Amino acid sequence: MQNIIDIIYNKLPRMSKTDRKIAQVVLIQPKAVVDFTISQLAQTAAVSEASVSRFCKNLDINGFHQLKTRLAQVSTNEKAEVTIDNDVQKNLNNIAYNKNIEINNTLKRLDTDELNHVLKVIKKARLIQVVAEGNTYPVAIDAVYKFNQIGLLAISDATFETSLAQTLNMDQQDILIIISNSGESRSLMKQLEVAQKQQIKVIAITNREDSPIAQKADFHLKTYVREQIFQSEYYFSRIAASTLIEAIFLLLIGKDSHTLDKIARHEELISDRKI
Repeated sequence: MQNIIDIIYNKLPRMSKTDRKIAQVVLIQPKAVVDFTISQLAQTAAVSEASVSRFCKNLDINGFHQLKTRLAQVSTNEKAEVTIDNDVQKNLNNIAYNKNIEINNTLKRLDTDELNHVLKVIKKARLIQVVAEGNTYPVAIDAVYKFNQIGLLAISDATFETSLAQTLNMDQQDILIIISNSGESRSLMKQLEVAQKQQIKVIAITNREDSPIAQKADFHLKTYVREQIFQSEYYFSRIAASTLIEAIFLLLIGKDSHTLDKIARHEELISDRKI
């Protein structure tokens, strides 16, 4: 059963304003909420008791009592808020705590059958196109670098128009990897549809199994993301996606020892650029 705190974090970006107010109280003081009455939680979050009941329903749990039961099963250290204050060490500890959860959940909860299929598809591809947007785009660039290092031809482009043109020049020997936290990007969804019309296999990396991109892709690898709260704003981490790309890279090396020779050759050729 998935950790209730992880469920709240995953649903947080799509919550209503009222649900977010309740979620913030729960995430900041989960241990205290276990001992709350429904009226105490409503009062603390400045919402109605009916809103708390709707919040529980939106989490797909039966009610407030089940919310408290699920919270009681969670570690008492689940409070990991990053605040704007002078306690740098506390914030560093909280950042480390959340990043560790993102990495561990992403790797430990992967569907290994799906991952094995993905590794085979990547290995056989003539060309790998990796696409992403905004804050996640550096992960795509990292993937392109890693794939090329081990002898897998990979491309990407930050401009949607150019990236889409690249897709139009691909065929069924190629694959498209889409990296998107939400899995809801309109342009990436359009690119996915173009690829599939050309019989190009699509691998999606998102943190939502129910997202349009995850549902439409041929393969889906789920990441787990913990958004940090800064004065009620949310920062979308790319650590989980980067970790997954790193894992795929290392697994591909593990399946073919000759890739190490390719990495060594590449490193040798660029070594004279280092001081």
